[in-house]
Parts: sequence; C-alpha cells; structure tokens
Amino acid sequence: MRWPMVGTRDWVPAGIDTSSPNIARVYDYWLGGRHNFETDRTTADYIERTLPWVRQSARLNRAFLGRAVRFMLARGIRQFLDLGAGIPTVGNVHEIAQLEDPEARVVYVDKDAVAVAHSELLLAGNDRTAVLHTDVRDVAGVLDSSEVRRLIDFSEPVGLLCIMLLHWIPDEDDPAGVVRAYQEPLVPGSLVAFTHLTSDAHPDVIAEATGRLADRRGEVPYDRPHDQVLGLLGDLALVEPGLVGCGNWRPAGPTDIAEDPVWNELIYAGVARKS
Repeated sequence: MRWPMVGTRDWVPAGIDTSSPNIARVYDYWLGGRHNFETDRTTADYIERTLPWVRQSARLNRAFLGRAVRFMLARGIRQFLDLGAGIPTVGNVHEIAQLEDPEARVVYVDKDAVAVAHSELLLAGNDRTAVLHTDVRDVAGVLDSSEVRRLIDFSEPVGLLCIMLLHWIPDEDDPAGVVRAYQEPLVPGSLVAFTHLTSDAHPDVIAEATGRLADRRGEVPYDRPHDQVLGLLGDLALVEPGLVGCGNWRPAGPTDIAEDPVWNELIYAGVARKS
C-alpha cells in the first residue's frame, strides 16, 4: 500500500475532530509516523517531558511486535488477529506479514472510533485486511464478526496479538478469562504474542506514569507483576526466552534494546504456543 505524503490530508476520515488529541495518533507520533496532528504532537511532547522514557518504550514495544510477527511467519502462520491494534502504521502487522506473503490475512480490532476510522481509510483497497470496531472484551462479538469469519480460518494456526492490551483490562473484567476465550478456538500450533506494563523493576517510574495518565485520560493501566502476567496465559506454553523485558525478547540488533536498561524493564513481552 502506498502511504500518503507528509502534509497531505487525504488520509483524514470525514467527521474526525482534528483539534482534539487522540492516543492512537499520539502513539503514531512517538513511532515516527505521519498520521498525527499538531494537537497530538503537543500532547505527546508534554507527556514525554514528564516521562522521558515513553517514546523509547513505544518504539521498543513496536520493535517487539515486528519480531513476534516474523517469528510467527517463520513457523508458517499466515493469518493474524490483532486485538487493541490502534492505527496500523509504522511497521504494523499487515505490512510485515504481506511483505513476506501477499496472501497473509490480518484483522485489526479496536474500540476507539477515531483509530478505527483512520484504519478503515488507510487500509481501503487491501482485501486481505479488515478493521473491526469492537471492545475486545466482547469476545463473541469479535469471533462471530463478518470480518473475522471472512479472513480467519480457525482450522489453521492463527497469530493472536495482544500488544499493550491486557494491562488495560481490570481484574474485575477477568483478563485471564479474555485470553482463554480467544485461545479456545485456536488449533495447536497457534501463537499468542503480548506485552504488558509492569512495575517489578522500577515501581517509582511506573507510579509516576500512571499518575500522569490518570490526569490526562482519566483511566490508568494495571501494571502487574511477573507472576500475575504469567497467570493470564493459562495453559499456553511460553517459547524461549519466556516472559522478559520487551527489548530482551530475541533482539535482532542494537535498535531493539534501549541504551538505558531501565527502559528495557518497564514492559514485559512474550510469545506463547497453544499445544
């Protein structure tokens, strides 16, 4: 797909308020993307001034996504369900998968109407991708959707992606049950990739971050310790090197690991197999 040139507005969906910041576009800006506005950049810069590690953490997380998708492709997976996907720009799943195999299929799911509207416009004409506007906690709504039925064949292995997602699901909504419900229809050989915020190594850093997010968004992530993150996986079996800091999961080069070791330890990452 040919991406729009910087400065054009042909990627802006009709009816989208470009004067208010949106977290999906803020994330795009941190990743070096072009699908953001001045208000998003101002918000992103404000957050980064108070949380100077946030841009690097976003890029480490995205680099892990790329490695996880390539790991799945190397094991024959050609269909992907990306939960809580945001805007699919800057090295996202369909770019990586369809570069390897143009027939690879991807369904993105997000509850953010702004992210979905941008995604629908950006992916127009790519019939091997779809975007679903649904809360991922509505598992039946996702799995029974026309988009998933059209592109995902559950008789074959699936790559399920939960990147920076599970820490937004509170304990009362049973995140382990959500993971279990999604992996239930998957055949053996399917793989689940995930990242999750943690305060295990640097509780003061994460406490400051969640406080800032509460001030800006009114909601905060649930930074879970190592054992609790493992508990979300149920019977899924982690592949090597297990549940580790995001930059330490099979790094392919120096850009996959932050120079400051603190930044490598704020997000857990892992890939698990259904056996």
